[in-house]
Amino acid sequence: MKRRAGASEKKEAKKQKLLEELGESWLPYLTPRDAEFHQLSWFLLPTKLECKSPEVNIGTDPICQCSIYNVASLPNWKTRYSKLFLRKADKIPQELHHIVQEAFLTLQKHDCFFQDLVRIKGKDFLTPVSRILIGNPGCTYKYLNTRLFTVPWPMEDYEIKYCHPELFAACKALIKLNDYLNVEAVQALQEQNLSETRETENTAVTDREQDISTFIKGSLLEVQSSLYTPRNDCTSLKYRTSYNLTLLNYMDPLQMPYLKQEPYFGMGNMAVSWHHDENLIERSTVAVYNYSCEGSACDKDNEQYVEGRDPADWHVGLKVAWDIKTPGLAIPLHPGDCYFMLDDLNMTHQHCVLAGFEPRFSSTHRVAECSTGTLEYIFGQCEVALQNLQVDSDSAALSLKSLEVQVVKEVEGIHNEVEFEWLRQFWFQGKRYRKCTDWWFEPMAKLEEFWKKMEFMTSLVLCEVGKGERTMEQRNEIISCFLPLLTERQELRKEWTARCQCQLAMSLPEEQKPKCHPLWKDDDPSMPLPYDLEEVIANLQTLLE
Repeated sequence: MKRRAGASEKKEAKKQKLLEELGESWLPYLTPRDAEFHQLSWFLLPTKLECKSPEVNIGTDPICQCSIYNVASLPNWKTRYSKLFLRKADKIPQELHHIVQEAFLTLQKHDCFFQDLVRIKGKDFLTPVSRILIGNPGCTYKYLNTRLFTVPWPMEDYEIKYCHPELFAACKALIKLNDYLNVEAVQALQEQNLSETRETENTAVTDREQDISTFIKGSLLEVQSSLYTPRNDCTSLKYRTSYNLTLLNYMDPLQMPYLKQEPYFGMGNMAVSWHHDENLIERSTVAVYNYSCEGSACDKDNEQYVEGRDPADWHVGLKVAWDIKTPGLAIPLHPGDCYFMLDDLNMTHQHCVLAGFEPRFSSTHRVAECSTGTLEYIFGQCEVALQNLQVDSDSAALSLKSLEVQVVKEVEGIHNEVEFEWLRQFWFQGKRYRKCTDWWFEPMAKLEEFWKKMEFMTSLVLCEVGKGERTMEQRNEIISCFLPLLTERQELRKEWTARCQCQLAMSLPEEQKPKCHPLWKDDDPSMPLPYDLEEVIANLQTLLE
Protein backbone atom coordinates (compact mmCIF):
# COMPACT_ATOMS: atom_id res chain seq x y z
CA MET A 1 0.00 0.00 0.00
CA LYS A 2 2.84 2.39 0.90
CA ARG A 3 4.70 1.67 -2.34
CA ARG A 4 1.55 2.38 -4.39
CA ALA A 5 0.96 5.64 -2.49
CA GLY A 6 4.58 6.66 -3.03
CA ALA A 7 4.35 6.05 -6.79
CA SER A 8 1.16 8.12 -6.95
CA GLU A 9 2.83 11.01 -5.10
CA LYS A 10 5.83 10.93 -7.45
CA LYS A 11 3.52 10.99 -10.47
CA GLU A 12 1.60 13.96 -9.08
CA ALA A 13 4.87 15.80 -8.37
CA LYS A 14 6.01 15.25 -11.98
CA LYS A 15 2.68 16.52 -13.27
CA GLN A 16 2.81 19.68 -11.16
CA LYS A 17 6.41 20.36 -12.19
CA LEU A 18 5.49 20.00 -15.86
CA LEU A 19 2.51 22.35 -15.50
CA GLU A 20 4.71 24.91 -13.71
CA GLU A 21 7.24 24.80 -16.56
CA LEU A 22 4.47 25.35 -19.08
CA GLY A 23 2.94 28.33 -17.33
CA GLU A 24 0.10 29.63 -19.52
CA SER A 25 1.51 28.31 -22.80
CA TRP A 26 0.73 25.07 -24.64
CA LEU A 27 3.16 22.43 -25.79
CA PRO A 28 3.21 21.77 -29.56
CA TYR A 29 1.45 18.78 -31.06
CA LEU A 30 1.04 17.38 -34.55
CA THR A 31 -2.00 16.20 -36.51
CA PRO A 32 -2.30 14.98 -40.12
CA ARG A 33 -2.77 18.66 -41.08
CA ASP A 34 0.89 19.34 -40.24
CA ALA A 35 3.70 18.62 -42.68
CA GLU A 36 5.90 17.40 -39.82
CA PHE A 37 3.33 14.72 -38.97
CA HIS A 38 4.18 12.92 -42.21
CA GLN A 39 7.91 13.07 -41.54
CA LEU A 40 7.56 10.82 -38.53
CA SER A 41 9.01 7.31 -38.83
CA TRP A 42 5.68 5.56 -38.56
CA PHE A 43 5.98 1.82 -38.45
CA LEU A 44 3.90 0.30 -41.26
CA LEU A 45 1.75 3.44 -41.49
CA PRO A 46 -0.84 2.91 -44.24
CA THR A 47 -1.44 5.38 -47.05
CA LYS A 48 -0.65 8.87 -45.82
CA LEU A 49 -3.52 11.17 -45.06
CA GLU A 50 -3.62 14.30 -47.16
CA CYS A 51 -1.54 17.07 -45.59
CA LYS A 52 -3.89 20.03 -45.83
CA SER A 53 -1.42 22.68 -44.74
CA PRO A 54 2.09 21.74 -45.88
CA GLU A 55 3.25 25.29 -45.27
CA VAL A 56 2.63 25.02 -41.52
CA ASN A 57 5.80 25.38 -39.47
CA ILE A 58 5.23 24.16 -35.96
CA GLY A 59 7.79 26.65 -34.72
CA THR A 60 5.18 29.39 -35.17
CA ASP A 61 2.06 27.26 -34.93
CA PRO A 62 -0.79 29.50 -33.72
CA ILE A 63 -2.28 26.52 -31.86
CA CYS A 64 0.51 26.84 -29.31
CA GLN A 65 -0.28 30.50 -28.62
CA CYS A 66 3.41 31.15 -28.05
CA SER A 67 6.71 31.26 -29.90
CA ILE A 68 8.29 27.81 -29.64
CA TYR A 69 11.29 25.94 -30.94
CA ASN A 70 11.35 24.29 -34.34
CA VAL A 71 10.84 20.55 -33.71
CA ALA A 72 12.78 19.68 -36.85
CA SER A 73 15.92 20.80 -35.05
CA LEU A 74 15.45 18.28 -32.25
CA PRO A 75 17.63 15.15 -32.62
CA ASN A 76 15.76 11.89 -33.32
CA TRP A 77 12.32 13.44 -32.78
CA LYS A 78 11.04 11.76 -35.94
CA THR A 79 11.65 8.28 -34.50
CA ARG A 80 10.11 8.81 -31.06
CA TYR A 81 6.81 7.26 -32.18
CA SER A 82 8.18 4.42 -34.30
CA LYS A 83 6.52 1.76 -32.12
CA LEU A 84 3.03 3.00 -32.88
CA PHE A 85 1.45 0.82 -35.56
CA LEU A 86 -1.72 1.98 -37.33
CA ARG A 87 -4.08 -0.21 -39.31
CA LYS A 88 -6.72 1.68 -41.27
CA ALA A 89 -10.24 0.30 -41.49
CA ASP A 90 -10.02 -0.48 -45.22
CA LYS A 91 -7.14 -2.88 -44.53
CA ILE A 92 -9.25 -5.01 -42.17
CA PRO A 93 -11.70 -7.67 -43.46
CA GLN A 94 -15.22 -6.32 -43.85
CA GLU A 95 -16.76 -9.43 -42.32
CA LEU A 96 -14.76 -8.84 -39.14
CA HIS A 97 -15.92 -5.22 -39.02
CA HIS A 98 -19.52 -6.36 -39.35
CA ILE A 99 -19.53 -8.93 -36.52
CA VAL A 100 -17.47 -6.77 -34.13
CA GLN A 101 -19.56 -3.64 -34.61
CA GLU A 102 -22.71 -5.72 -34.26
CA ALA A 103 -21.25 -7.11 -31.00
CA PHE A 104 -20.80 -3.59 -29.62
CA LEU A 105 -24.40 -2.69 -30.38
CA THR A 106 -25.66 -5.98 -28.92
CA LEU A 107 -23.84 -5.41 -25.62
CA GLN A 108 -25.24 -1.89 -25.49
CA LYS A 109 -28.75 -3.16 -26.26
CA HIS A 110 -28.54 -5.56 -23.29
CA ASP A 111 -27.25 -2.81 -20.94
CA CYS A 112 -23.87 -4.48 -20.41
CA PHE A 113 -21.75 -1.31 -20.21
CA PHE A 114 -21.24 0.24 -16.76
CA GLN A 115 -19.43 3.22 -15.33
CA ASP A 116 -16.86 2.06 -12.78
CA LEU A 117 -16.75 3.50 -9.28
CA VAL A 118 -12.96 3.76 -8.93
CA ARG A 119 -10.75 5.04 -6.13
CA ILE A 120 -8.06 7.65 -6.74
CA LYS A 121 -6.03 9.18 -3.90
CA GLY A 122 -8.54 7.99 -1.32
CA LYS A 123 -11.58 9.40 -3.13
CA ASP A 124 -14.27 7.67 -5.20
CA PHE A 125 -15.00 8.73 -8.77
CA LEU A 126 -17.35 7.48 -11.48
CA THR A 127 -15.52 6.96 -14.77
CA PRO A 128 -16.94 9.05 -17.64
CA VAL A 129 -16.49 5.99 -19.88
CA SER A 130 -18.71 2.93 -19.44
CA ARG A 131 -16.94 -0.42 -19.60
CA ILE A 132 -17.20 -4.18 -19.69
CA LEU A 133 -14.35 -6.70 -19.39
CA ILE A 134 -14.51 -9.77 -21.64
CA GLY A 135 -11.86 -12.47 -21.77
CA ASN A 136 -10.54 -15.80 -20.56
CA PRO A 137 -12.77 -17.51 -17.97
CA GLY A 138 -11.63 -16.83 -14.42
CA CYS A 139 -9.45 -13.86 -15.39
CA THR A 140 -9.58 -10.44 -13.72
CA TYR A 141 -8.05 -7.07 -14.48
CA LYS A 142 -7.31 -4.40 -11.90
CA TYR A 143 -7.07 -0.68 -12.56
CA LEU A 144 -7.49 2.35 -10.28
CA ASN A 145 -7.92 0.05 -7.25
CA THR A 146 -10.86 -1.68 -8.94
CA ARG A 147 -10.82 -5.36 -9.91
CA LEU A 148 -12.98 -6.14 -12.94
CA PHE A 149 -14.10 -9.72 -13.57
CA THR A 150 -14.22 -11.04 -17.12
CA VAL A 151 -17.43 -11.94 -18.83
CA PRO A 152 -15.96 -15.14 -20.27
CA TRP A 153 -15.77 -15.49 -24.01
CA PRO A 154 -16.44 -18.96 -25.48
CA MET A 155 -13.58 -21.41 -24.94
CA GLU A 156 -13.26 -25.17 -25.17
CA ASP A 157 -13.70 -27.13 -21.93
CA TYR A 158 -15.75 -24.34 -20.35
CA GLU A 159 -19.51 -24.44 -20.01
CA ILE A 160 -20.63 -20.82 -20.17
CA LYS A 161 -24.32 -19.97 -20.08
CA TYR A 162 -25.13 -16.53 -21.43
CA CYS A 163 -28.31 -14.70 -20.53
CA HIS A 164 -29.23 -14.39 -24.21
CA PRO A 165 -28.02 -16.08 -27.43
CA GLU A 166 -27.11 -12.67 -28.81
CA LEU A 167 -24.57 -12.24 -26.00
CA PHE A 168 -22.93 -15.54 -26.95
CA ALA A 169 -22.59 -14.26 -30.53
CA ALA A 170 -21.16 -10.95 -29.29
CA CYS A 171 -18.50 -12.64 -27.13
CA LYS A 172 -17.66 -15.03 -29.97
CA ALA A 173 -17.13 -12.06 -32.30
CA LEU A 174 -14.77 -10.44 -29.81
CA ILE A 175 -12.60 -13.53 -29.50
CA LYS A 176 -12.36 -13.56 -33.31
CA LEU A 177 -11.21 -9.95 -33.17
CA ASN A 178 -8.75 -10.95 -30.46
CA ASP A 179 -7.29 -13.65 -32.69
CA TYR A 180 -7.00 -11.26 -35.64
CA LEU A 181 -5.24 -8.61 -33.55
CA ASN A 182 -2.86 -11.25 -32.20
CA VAL A 183 -1.76 -12.12 -35.73
CA GLU A 184 -1.34 -8.45 -36.62
CA ALA A 185 0.68 -7.74 -33.47
CA VAL A 186 3.04 -10.69 -33.97
CA GLN A 187 3.56 -9.71 -37.61
CA ALA A 188 4.19 -6.08 -36.67
CA LEU A 189 6.82 -7.01 -34.08
CA GLN A 190 8.52 -9.40 -36.47
CA GLU A 191 8.63 -6.85 -39.26
CA GLN A 192 9.97 -4.16 -36.98
CA ASN A 193 12.83 -6.44 -35.98
CA LEU A 194 13.56 -7.00 -39.70
CA SER A 195 13.12 -3.37 -40.70
CA GLU A 196 16.67 -3.18 -42.17
CA THR A 197 16.21 -6.21 -44.43
CA ARG A 198 12.94 -6.11 -46.30
CA GLU A 199 13.50 -8.85 -48.89
CA THR A 200 10.76 -11.04 -47.38
CA GLU A 201 8.17 -8.28 -47.14
CA ASN A 202 5.96 -9.58 -49.95
CA THR A 203 6.00 -13.10 -48.53
CA ALA A 204 5.16 -11.77 -45.07
CA VAL A 205 2.14 -9.86 -46.37
CA THR A 206 0.91 -12.93 -48.24
CA ASP A 207 1.29 -15.08 -45.13
CA ARG A 208 -0.58 -12.55 -43.08
CA GLU A 209 -3.49 -12.49 -45.54
CA GLN A 210 -3.67 -16.30 -45.35
CA ASP A 211 -3.66 -16.16 -41.55
CA ILE A 212 -6.46 -13.60 -41.51
CA SER A 213 -8.53 -15.65 -43.92
CA THR A 214 -8.16 -18.67 -41.66
CA PHE A 215 -9.42 -16.71 -38.67
CA ILE A 216 -12.44 -15.31 -40.43
CA LYS A 217 -13.44 -18.87 -41.28
CA GLY A 218 -13.64 -19.57 -37.58
CA SER A 219 -10.52 -21.31 -36.30
CA LEU A 220 -8.93 -20.24 -33.02
CA LEU A 221 -5.30 -19.48 -32.43
CA GLU A 222 -3.21 -22.12 -30.75
CA VAL A 223 -2.23 -19.55 -28.11
CA GLN A 224 -5.81 -19.53 -26.81
CA SER A 225 -5.50 -23.17 -25.80
CA SER A 226 -3.56 -21.93 -22.78
CA LEU A 227 -6.00 -20.24 -20.43
CA TYR A 228 -3.60 -17.94 -18.65
CA THR A 229 -0.38 -16.10 -19.42
CA PRO A 230 2.55 -18.27 -20.56
CA ARG A 231 5.74 -18.60 -18.53
CA ASN A 232 7.83 -15.51 -17.91
CA ASP A 233 9.80 -15.36 -21.17
CA CYS A 234 9.83 -11.73 -22.30
CA THR A 235 11.61 -12.61 -25.55
CA SER A 236 8.66 -14.66 -26.76
CA LEU A 237 6.35 -12.95 -29.23
CA LYS A 238 3.55 -15.25 -28.14
CA TYR A 239 4.07 -14.19 -24.54
CA ARG A 240 3.86 -10.48 -25.45
CA THR A 241 0.83 -10.74 -27.75
CA SER A 242 -1.36 -13.49 -26.25
CA TYR A 243 -4.24 -11.23 -25.33
CA ASN A 244 -6.15 -12.80 -22.45
CA LEU A 245 -8.86 -10.14 -22.21
CA THR A 246 -10.28 -7.00 -23.73
CA LEU A 247 -11.62 -3.96 -21.92
CA LEU A 248 -14.51 -2.55 -23.93
CA ASN A 249 -15.36 1.14 -23.64
CA TYR A 250 -18.39 3.21 -24.60
CA MET A 251 -19.11 6.90 -24.29
CA ASP A 252 -21.55 9.37 -25.81
CA PRO A 253 -19.83 12.74 -25.28
CA LEU A 254 -23.01 14.73 -25.90
CA GLN A 255 -24.58 12.99 -22.89
CA MET A 256 -21.74 14.00 -20.58
CA PRO A 257 -22.34 17.12 -18.48
CA TYR A 258 -18.60 17.77 -18.22
CA LEU A 259 -15.37 16.52 -19.78
CA LYS A 260 -11.86 17.39 -18.63
CA GLN A 261 -9.76 19.60 -20.88
CA GLU A 262 -6.41 18.27 -22.03
CA PRO A 263 -3.93 20.23 -19.86
CA TYR A 264 -0.59 20.22 -21.74
CA PHE A 265 -1.25 20.71 -25.46
CA GLY A 266 -4.69 22.34 -25.56
CA MET A 267 -6.14 19.34 -27.43
CA GLY A 268 -9.67 19.88 -26.10
CA ASN A 269 -12.12 17.45 -24.48
CA MET A 270 -10.69 14.25 -23.04
CA ALA A 271 -12.71 11.05 -22.61
CA VAL A 272 -9.72 9.39 -20.88
CA SER A 273 -6.85 11.35 -19.30
CA TRP A 274 -3.14 10.79 -19.94
CA HIS A 275 -2.01 7.45 -18.56
CA HIS A 276 -0.03 4.24 -19.00
CA ASP A 277 -2.18 1.10 -19.10
CA GLU A 278 -1.76 -0.69 -15.77
CA ASN A 279 -0.99 -4.26 -14.75
CA LEU A 280 0.20 -5.59 -18.10
CA ILE A 281 2.96 -8.06 -18.93
CA GLU A 282 6.17 -6.11 -19.43
CA ARG A 283 6.77 -5.03 -23.05
CA SER A 284 3.47 -6.53 -24.16
CA THR A 285 1.57 -4.98 -27.07
CA VAL A 286 -1.76 -3.23 -26.55
CA ALA A 287 -4.19 -3.38 -29.50
CA VAL A 288 -7.22 -1.11 -29.86
CA TYR A 289 -10.17 -1.39 -32.26
CA ASN A 290 -12.12 1.85 -32.67
CA TYR A 291 -15.76 2.29 -33.71
CA SER A 292 -17.43 5.69 -33.56
CA CYS A 293 -21.05 5.72 -34.65
CA GLU A 294 -21.22 8.20 -37.50
CA GLY A 295 -24.27 10.44 -37.56
CA SER A 296 -25.30 14.03 -38.19
CA ALA A 297 -23.38 15.75 -35.41
CA CYS A 298 -20.85 17.13 -37.86
CA ASP A 299 -21.08 17.90 -41.56
CA LYS A 300 -17.91 16.64 -43.20
CA ASP A 301 -18.99 17.91 -46.63
CA ASN A 302 -18.75 21.49 -45.41
CA GLU A 303 -15.56 20.94 -43.42
CA GLN A 304 -13.27 23.95 -43.27
CA TYR A 305 -9.68 24.19 -42.11
CA VAL A 306 -9.49 24.29 -38.34
CA GLU A 307 -6.40 24.89 -36.24
CA GLY A 308 -5.22 21.81 -34.35
CA ARG A 309 -7.24 18.63 -34.20
CA ASP A 310 -10.77 18.47 -35.58
CA PRO A 311 -12.95 18.46 -32.42
CA ALA A 312 -15.66 16.49 -34.23
CA ASP A 313 -13.41 13.44 -34.60
CA TRP A 314 -12.20 11.06 -31.92
CA HIS A 315 -8.43 10.97 -31.55
CA VAL A 316 -5.83 9.09 -29.60
CA GLY A 317 -3.28 11.44 -28.09
CA LEU A 318 0.28 10.25 -27.59
CA LYS A 319 3.27 11.86 -25.90
CA VAL A 320 6.64 10.85 -24.55
CA ALA A 321 6.17 10.53 -20.78
CA TRP A 322 7.16 13.70 -18.89
CA ASP A 323 8.93 15.15 -21.94
CA ILE A 324 8.28 18.76 -23.01
CA LYS A 325 10.70 18.76 -25.95
CA THR A 326 9.14 16.15 -28.25
CA PRO A 327 5.85 17.28 -29.83
CA GLY A 328 2.76 15.27 -28.97
CA LEU A 329 0.48 13.59 -31.48
CA ALA A 330 -3.27 13.70 -31.99
CA ILE A 331 -4.19 10.88 -34.38
CA PRO A 332 -7.73 10.81 -35.77
CA LEU A 333 -9.63 7.55 -35.33
CA HIS A 334 -12.31 6.66 -37.86
CA PRO A 335 -14.78 3.77 -37.62
CA GLY A 336 -12.92 0.46 -37.89
CA ASP A 337 -9.41 1.89 -37.44
CA CYS A 338 -6.99 -0.02 -35.19
CA TYR A 339 -3.81 1.03 -33.50
CA PHE A 340 -1.14 -0.96 -31.68
CA MET A 341 1.26 0.21 -28.99
CA LEU A 342 4.15 -2.15 -29.64
CA ASP A 343 6.84 -3.43 -27.31
CA ASP A 344 7.59 -0.89 -24.55
CA LEU A 345 5.64 2.04 -26.02
CA ASN A 346 3.04 1.83 -23.23
CA MET A 347 5.87 2.17 -20.69
CA THR A 348 7.85 5.00 -22.31
CA HIS A 349 4.87 7.01 -23.56
CA GLN A 350 1.51 8.11 -22.22
CA HIS A 351 -1.71 8.17 -24.17
CA CYS A 352 -5.13 9.74 -23.80
CA VAL A 353 -8.43 9.53 -25.66
CA LEU A 354 -9.76 12.80 -27.07
CA ALA A 355 -13.53 12.97 -27.47
CA GLY A 356 -15.28 13.70 -30.74
CA PHE A 357 -18.97 14.46 -31.18
CA GLU A 358 -20.30 10.98 -31.91
CA PRO A 359 -20.83 8.02 -29.54
CA ARG A 360 -17.81 5.72 -29.61
CA PHE A 361 -16.99 2.11 -28.77
CA SER A 362 -13.52 0.64 -28.47
CA SER A 363 -12.09 -2.78 -27.71
CA THR A 364 -8.68 -2.62 -26.00
CA HIS A 365 -6.92 -5.97 -26.07
CA ARG A 366 -4.26 -6.60 -23.42
CA VAL A 367 -1.90 -9.20 -22.05
CA ALA A 368 -2.93 -8.67 -18.44
CA GLU A 369 -0.48 -9.57 -15.69
CA CYS A 370 -2.63 -12.25 -14.07
CA SER A 371 -0.17 -13.98 -11.76
CA THR A 372 -2.35 -12.97 -8.79
CA GLY A 373 -5.56 -12.29 -10.69
CA THR A 374 -7.15 -15.61 -11.67
CA LEU A 375 -9.50 -18.02 -9.97
CA GLU A 376 -6.83 -20.68 -10.34
CA TYR A 377 -4.43 -18.50 -8.34
CA ILE A 378 -6.80 -17.52 -5.53
CA PHE A 379 -8.14 -21.06 -5.09
CA GLY A 380 -4.51 -22.16 -4.84
CA GLN A 381 -3.98 -19.58 -2.10
CA CYS A 382 -7.02 -20.86 -0.23
CA GLU A 383 -5.67 -24.41 -0.45
CA VAL A 384 -2.37 -23.26 1.09
CA ALA A 385 -4.16 -21.50 3.97
CA LEU A 386 -6.60 -24.32 4.73
CA GLN A 387 -3.79 -26.86 4.99
CA ASN A 388 -3.26 -25.49 8.51
CA LEU A 389 -6.83 -26.37 9.53
CA GLN A 390 -7.68 -29.84 10.80
CA VAL A 391 -11.07 -31.33 11.67
CA ASP A 392 -11.48 -34.04 14.29
CA SER A 393 -13.06 -37.05 12.60
CA ASP A 394 -15.20 -37.90 15.62
CA SER A 395 -16.27 -34.56 17.11
CA ALA A 396 -15.82 -32.37 14.01
CA ALA A 397 -13.96 -29.94 16.27
CA LEU A 398 -11.62 -27.53 14.49
CA SER A 399 -7.99 -26.95 15.44
CA LEU A 400 -4.81 -25.54 13.94
CA LYS A 401 -1.95 -27.79 12.91
CA SER A 402 0.68 -25.13 13.57
CA LEU A 403 1.06 -21.83 15.40
CA GLU A 404 4.45 -21.08 13.92
CA VAL A 405 4.76 -17.36 13.26
CA GLN A 406 5.36 -17.67 9.51
CA VAL A 407 2.39 -20.03 9.09
CA VAL A 408 0.03 -17.72 11.01
CA LYS A 409 1.27 -14.71 9.06
CA GLU A 410 0.81 -16.43 5.69
CA VAL A 411 -2.69 -17.69 6.50
CA GLU A 412 -3.93 -14.35 7.80
CA GLY A 413 -2.43 -12.57 4.77
CA ILE A 414 -4.35 -14.91 2.45
CA HIS A 415 -7.46 -14.30 4.56
CA ASN A 416 -7.18 -10.56 3.87
CA GLU A 417 -6.45 -11.15 0.20
CA VAL A 418 -9.58 -13.25 -0.31
CA GLU A 419 -11.81 -10.78 1.52
CA PHE A 420 -10.56 -7.48 0.08
CA GLU A 421 -9.12 -8.37 -3.32
CA TRP A 422 -11.92 -10.75 -4.33
CA LEU A 423 -15.13 -10.92 -2.30
CA ARG A 424 -15.56 -7.24 -1.56
CA GLN A 425 -14.31 -6.19 -5.00
CA PHE A 426 -16.84 -8.49 -6.66
CA TRP A 427 -19.88 -7.46 -4.61
CA PHE A 428 -18.91 -3.79 -4.70
CA GLN A 429 -19.88 -3.90 -8.38
CA GLY A 430 -23.43 -4.89 -7.50
CA LYS A 431 -25.27 -7.39 -9.67
CA ARG A 432 -23.86 -6.11 -12.95
CA TYR A 433 -22.42 -9.47 -14.02
CA ARG A 434 -25.89 -11.05 -14.08
CA LYS A 435 -26.61 -8.94 -17.17
CA CYS A 436 -24.45 -11.26 -19.27
CA THR A 437 -23.92 -14.53 -17.40
CA ASP A 438 -24.06 -16.05 -13.93
CA TRP A 439 -20.69 -17.76 -14.49
CA TRP A 440 -18.91 -16.00 -11.60
CA PHE A 441 -21.46 -16.63 -8.87
CA GLU A 442 -20.66 -20.29 -8.23
CA PRO A 443 -16.88 -19.80 -7.80
CA MET A 444 -17.47 -16.70 -5.64
CA ALA A 445 -19.78 -18.72 -3.37
CA LYS A 446 -17.02 -21.36 -3.08
CA LEU A 447 -14.49 -18.64 -2.31
CA GLU A 448 -16.76 -17.33 0.43
CA GLU A 449 -16.92 -20.79 1.99
CA PHE A 450 -13.12 -20.87 2.16
CA TRP A 451 -13.03 -17.35 3.60
CA LYS A 452 -15.50 -18.33 6.34
CA LYS A 453 -13.23 -21.21 7.34
CA MET A 454 -10.40 -18.71 7.61
CA GLU A 455 -12.55 -16.63 10.00
CA PHE A 456 -12.69 -19.72 12.24
CA MET A 457 -8.91 -20.09 11.89
CA THR A 458 -8.46 -16.50 13.09
CA SER A 459 -10.66 -17.21 16.12
CA LEU A 460 -8.55 -20.30 16.90
CA VAL A 461 -5.37 -18.20 16.91
CA LEU A 462 -7.04 -15.77 19.33
CA CYS A 463 -8.06 -18.65 21.59
CA GLU A 464 -4.53 -20.08 21.64
CA VAL A 465 -2.78 -16.81 22.50
CA GLY A 466 -5.33 -16.21 25.27
CA LYS A 467 -4.82 -19.56 26.99
CA GLY A 468 -1.57 -18.63 28.70
CA GLU A 469 0.02 -22.00 27.86
CA ARG A 470 2.97 -20.39 26.07
CA THR A 471 5.84 -18.34 27.36
CA MET A 472 5.44 -14.57 27.16
CA GLU A 473 8.09 -14.46 24.43
CA GLN A 474 6.26 -17.04 22.29
CA ARG A 475 2.91 -15.33 22.81
CA ASN A 476 4.29 -11.87 21.98
CA GLU A 477 5.93 -13.22 18.84
CA ILE A 478 2.61 -14.61 17.57
CA ILE A 479 0.67 -11.45 18.47
CA SER A 480 3.30 -9.19 16.88
CA CYS A 481 2.93 -10.89 13.49
CA PHE A 482 -0.83 -11.35 13.84
CA LEU A 483 -1.90 -7.91 15.09
CA PRO A 484 -0.88 -5.81 12.02
CA LEU A 485 -2.92 -8.10 9.72
CA LEU A 486 -5.94 -7.91 12.00
CA THR A 487 -5.59 -4.11 12.21
CA GLU A 488 -5.40 -3.91 8.41
CA ARG A 489 -8.56 -6.03 8.20
CA GLN A 490 -10.40 -3.67 10.55
CA GLU A 491 -9.30 -0.56 8.63
CA LEU A 492 -10.20 -2.03 5.26
CA ARG A 493 -13.63 -3.15 6.47
CA LYS A 494 -14.33 0.41 7.60
CA GLU A 495 -13.14 1.75 4.24
CA TRP A 496 -15.24 -0.65 2.16
CA THR A 497 -18.33 -0.07 4.34
CA ALA A 498 -17.96 3.68 3.85
CA ARG A 499 -17.45 3.29 0.10
CA CYS A 500 -20.65 1.26 -0.23
CA GLN A 501 -22.57 4.01 1.54
CA CYS A 502 -21.05 7.03 -0.21
CA GLN A 503 -23.22 9.43 -2.16
CA LEU A 504 -21.95 8.28 -5.56
CA ALA A 505 -22.68 4.64 -4.71
CA MET A 506 -26.20 5.47 -3.57
CA SER A 507 -26.87 7.40 -6.80
CA LEU A 508 -26.34 4.33 -9.00
CA PRO A 509 -29.24 2.28 -10.42
CA GLU A 510 -30.41 -0.48 -8.10
CA GLU A 511 -28.71 -3.35 -9.94
CA GLN A 512 -25.40 -1.44 -9.95
CA LYS A 513 -25.38 -0.29 -6.32
CA PRO A 514 -22.44 -1.69 -4.34
CA LYS A 515 -23.24 -4.42 -1.86
CA CYS A 516 -21.22 -4.48 1.35
CA HIS A 517 -20.56 -8.20 1.50
CA PRO A 518 -19.66 -10.16 3.57
CA LEU A 519 -21.49 -8.27 6.33
CA TRP A 520 -23.00 -9.65 9.55
CA LYS A 521 -24.19 -8.54 12.95
CA ASP A 522 -21.84 -9.04 15.87
CA ASP A 523 -24.27 -11.51 17.51
CA ASP A 524 -24.58 -13.71 14.39
CA PRO A 525 -24.26 -17.30 15.76
CA SER A 526 -22.87 -18.61 12.45
CA MET A 527 -19.81 -16.35 12.65
CA PRO A 528 -16.96 -16.95 15.13
CA LEU A 529 -15.87 -13.30 15.28
CA PRO A 530 -17.60 -9.91 15.16
CA TYR A 531 -17.56 -7.80 12.00
CA ASP A 532 -16.09 -4.90 13.98
CA LEU A 533 -12.71 -6.05 15.30
CA GLU A 534 -11.95 -3.00 17.44
CA GLU A 535 -12.47 -4.78 20.77
CA VAL A 536 -10.56 -7.87 19.61
CA ILE A 537 -7.60 -5.69 18.60
CA ALA A 538 -7.70 -3.80 21.91
CA ASN A 539 -7.57 -7.10 23.84
CA LEU A 540 -4.58 -8.26 21.82
CA GLN A 541 -2.76 -5.01 22.46
CA THR A 542 -3.37 -5.48 26.19
CA LEU A 543 -1.87 -8.98 26.05
CA LEU A 544 1.14 -7.64 24.16
CA GLU A 545 1.81 -5.07 26.85
